Amino acid sequence: MTERQKAEKGKSGGDFAAQAGQAQSGLVAEFSEYLRQNKKWWLTPIVVVLLLVGVLVMLCGTAAAPFIYTLF
Repeated sequence: MTERQKAEKGKSGGDFAAQAGQAQSGLVAEFSEYLRQNKKWWLTPIVVVLLLVGVLVMLCGTAAAPFIYTLF
């Protein structure tokens, strides 16, 4: 190996080690980063509606169910 190849290998290995040592971000942070980088803002309303439906389904099995049914 040449000196240049050794330097590049050492440099990339250091980046990998630095990234491995960083704290992992959460699902929401990863998703928001994805939206920002790829400019997929149209996904935001879809995800919000799906989350609201999920919360509604979870609440239908609790004591709040009679109050939810009166909304519809």
